[in-house]
Amino acid sequence: MSLVIIDGIRTPFAKMGTTLASADAVELGRIAVTALLARTGFDPEQVDETIFGCVSQPFDAANIARVIALRAGIPKSKPAMTVHRNCASSLESLTTAAERAAAGHGEVFIVGGTESMSRVPLLFSAAAVAKFAALARAKTWGGKAAAALRFRPGDFAPIAGLRQGLHDPVANLNMGETAEVLAREFGISRSEQDAFALASHQRAAAARDLLREEMCPAYLSGVKGGFVMDDNGVRANQTMEALAKLPAVFERNTGTVTAGNSSQITDGAVAMLVMAEAKAESLGLTPLGRLVDHAYAGCDPARMGLGPAYAIRKLAVRCGLKPSDADVIEINEAFAVQVLAVGQLSRTPDFAAAGLEIPMEKVNPNGGAIALGHPVGSSGGRIVLTALKHLQRTGGKRALCTLCIGGGQGGAVWVERP
Repeated sequence: MSLVIIDGIRTPFAKMGTTLASADAVELGRIAVTALLARTGFDPEQVDETIFGCVSQPFDAANIARVIALRAGIPKSKPAMTVHRNCASSLESLTTAAERAAAGHGEVFIVGGTESMSRVPLLFSAAAVAKFAALARAKTWGGKAAAALRFRPGDFAPIAGLRQGLHDPVANLNMGETAEVLAREFGISRSEQDAFALASHQRAAAARDLLREEMCPAYLSGVKGGFVMDDNGVRANQTMEALAKLPAVFERNTGTVTAGNSSQITDGAVAMLVMAEAKAESLGLTPLGRLVDHAYAGCDPARMGLGPAYAIRKLAVRCGLKPSDADVIEINEAFAVQVLAVGQLSRTPDFAAAGLEIPMEKVNPNGGAIALGHPVGSSGGRIVLTALKHLQRTGGKRALCTLCIGGGQGGAVWVERP
């Protein structure tokens, strides 16, 4: 059973701590789903299930998909579930819907992802938590005083949840450090990375009006003008000279990965209305696109950025399509070096002999996460939506969408126009 995408929409993507910081992940998701229903005019009563991805789920919104669905007006009788595959979480929502439709567990789904990286919490250490617990258990004033005196200044130093989340516990490397591994192994220079980053900003700036086609305004109290209309990470005046001045972040003395050639830490949400192809036909709906097939693959966590190459190879075995069959290719730009390394790997003998070489001239024609941002729970859905809108504008037929996944995985999907 084929799954079709009727339409999709996303909020603007905003740098952490800026215009969307006042909205939590629930509100961002609600904005996207509400706008999707308004744009499509679709009756929420016909939605069988809501499936949403989120990496850093808020502690006060367990099963965030359910909270988003209810606040967006989906009936209480309709179930919802949250999925999590790190950076591919919203891609997982789409492919999970396809699997559920194929298994007969629904025909109509709202899928997507949401992330408020501004709201990832600060934490206390385990030692500090134990002291707070002892203070709470104390019954007498004397006991409380004794418990309070056990605290030391270091107990009040917060642990950044975001930093912890971007650290791989198996490889014992930060995501940026895995990018440095690829830079060394593939011999990718700082200037090559900066040039790729510059192109991302230039393409996104040139496509600003086109990208608005996939966005809805985010109306928020306390924001100047009352709403957020555009992605705010795009630097139209970016230059190689400015990029060259930025220090390496993850390996200070010898590194090449900087804030300028890495994806931005971002807030944002995306939502799509998807359904079984036969259901769309019965309702007289013209889809934006069709999900052809999908695949996920594992790889070395220390080289997690190579995941797309392995997912594309696995997907080619499943459906017979190869990168050269794509009119456009979306590769999420976690790091410039990561995309460049995937391109290099695709040109090695094993991959090239199988026809898996990636035509880099087709990659991210409207910019990518280096310019637009990478709200981790939303990026997979964003690249699918961006690719389908691009095909619609240009008359193209097929798109390959892929991204690396923290922990050592890759995800890839083929989508096509009807």
